[in-house]
Amino acid sequence: AASVTEHIFENRFMHIHELQRMGADINLHGNTALVQGVEQLGGAQVMATDLRASACLVLAGLVAREQTVIDRIYHIDRGYDCIEEKLLQCGADIRRVSDSRFPRVHAVQ
Repeated sequence: AASVTEHIFENRFMHIHELQRMGADINLHGNTALVQGVEQLGGAQVMATDLRASACLVLAGLVAREQTVIDRIYHIDRGYDCIEEKLLQCGADIRRVSDSRFPRVHAVQ
């Protein structure tokens, strides 16, 4: 178990609900997130809410047992140039796809 306390950005934990959809055991109490380990995350369609949340969801998607689709990845492009290409070089199974609404990253294990 672990706890993470945020003192700067009050909306830092907006992505916790997305991680919970993947099976994460996280409970939010004010500005502190209590995290319990789980055996494995499952894939899901999730939505990025900010730069750090985007990176978190990409990493969670890479360790999930099923495919994860991340919507609203324009957040990640602000801080991580060509992240999917760099992760591919590390052996990740990841690809970027687009549709008429917005770009997406598919993180596939």
